[in-house]
Amino acid sequence: MPSTPRPLTSLTDPVVTVVRTPACHLCEDALDTLTRLRERTGLRVRILEAWSAEGARLVAEHRAAMSPLVLLDGNFVSSGRLRTGHLLDLLRHRGVDVPLTAVR
Repeated sequence: MPSTPRPLTSLTDPVVTVVRTPACHLCEDALDTLTRLRERTGLRVRILEAWSAEGARLVAEHRAAMSPLVLLDGNFVSSGRLRTGHLLDLLRHRGVDVPLTAVR
């Protein structure tokens, strides 16, 4: 009897890149949420400063109007307040098991 196909999973853990600015409460909120997610999943988090060469390039490339700029594996997730639901949907699409309690 054929088995039910499982969701596709990556061979590597997803990487969330956060490009932040100093004294940014939205940046701190996003990092707090990502820390909780990282504790419950295989998520890796990269933090870049907006004034760094790579951070400035990513802000320009994604035309981020607000901080933080959040990317999942290099793809735009949000700018400004972290769109947590959208990020969870993207992670689940990648096959990551993310319990809702991870972000509450």
